[in-house]
Amino acid sequence: MAEFSDAFVFTPEQQDLRRAVRQFCAEFSDEATVRRLMESPPGHDPKTWSRLGAELGVLGLAVPARYGGADGGLVDQAVVVEEFGAALLCGPVFGTVVLAIPALVALSDAEAKADLLPALVEGARIAALAAPERGGRFDPAAVTVTAAPAGEGWTLTGQVAQVVDAAAADLLLVAATGPDGVALFAVEGTAEGVLREPLSTLDLTRPQAALRLQNVPARLLAGVGEAERVLGHAFDVGAVLLAAEQVGGAQHLLDLSVEYAKGRMQFGRPIGSFQAVKHRLADMLVAVEHARSTAYHAAWALQDGTDDPTLATSIAQATCSQAYYRIAADTVQVHGGIGFTWEHQAHLYYKRAVTDAALLGSAEAHRDRIAELVLDTAVARPELPPVAAG
Repeated sequence: MAEFSDAFVFTPEQQDLRRAVRQFCAEFSDEATVRRLMESPPGHDPKTWSRLGAELGVLGLAVPARYGGADGGLVDQAVVVEEFGAALLCGPVFGTVVLAIPALVALSDAEAKADLLPALVEGARIAALAAPERGGRFDPAAVTVTAAPAGEGWTLTGQVAQVVDAAAADLLLVAATGPDGVALFAVEGTAEGVLREPLSTLDLTRPQAALRLQNVPARLLAGVGEAERVLGHAFDVGAVLLAAEQVGGAQHLLDLSVEYAKGRMQFGRPIGSFQAVKHRLADMLVAVEHARSTAYHAAWALQDGTDDPTLATSIAQATCSQAYYRIAADTVQVHGGIGFTWEHQAHLYYKRAVTDAALLGSAEAHRDRIAELVLDTAVARPELPPVAAG
């Protein structure tokens, strides 16, 4: 898979990838399909998910080939997730692609990666990550699951209040506190002692569940010295891919609003000819392009390591969360009365925008982190030479 070029231009391969995923989503994730899937368990079509993995091969683009992936980069994966966001794809994207796969890739245990990654990349299984975060950072102090040695293995006991995609997950990656500290474990979703309670959420296209574990057999993936690094990497990658998804949704809403403004007549003129509407659409365009720039810069920073990845991911999340929410609200306004109805798709994207803004740290939390990274660690500049003022 081609890499993002030094000129920040998508390569021909990445453009072909975008077209292929967009065409697939147009066929298998149209509005009628989204509405049908979001109201029926398990919340996605397993056959469609399997085709995304086995046929298109887009679920593990940044996974090494020896584990079933494409040996691509994070930018390639971000292109795919952006198109998923534009189509509001109903599927375990957040749990599997955004968080679980990056966590597994970061493991030092090659045997565990070889055992667990191929089925996820092929779309044969889905996964969810049950690890607490605060402002998009892993928070060991908030871990609510305990791990106890049991013969040659471990058992987990505890509960996690909200886990995206947990209800349908075949594999659960769970952070738990053991005798020596916090570690990361793998749990089979169908194991005895696993209880998953679906939650009522604002965004029906992104199901969540409360997770309860009672003496559940578990496999150690990352010990005390490694778990925080693995989960930190997963949340960094997750923030980038979530930003890309937000860009996709925002672009779709902008396109929707422009088309409506061109065709909706008022006082004998298209409403897009009125200055107030034109200005609103122009502001939406600026917000989308700004968000896209920050999202792909963050993907490039994590992929190549040539910029501060922590700063880049926080800038992307702060920008994209705010932009998606603002554009979703503006879309409702541009569409007027019809934009408030259940029958129109605007509310589906509005709910996704609100939900996404609360995942992996709010815009405010990321702006606080940006201030810490830029201001609190700033180096004092040497005294400047005097400048003529007259």
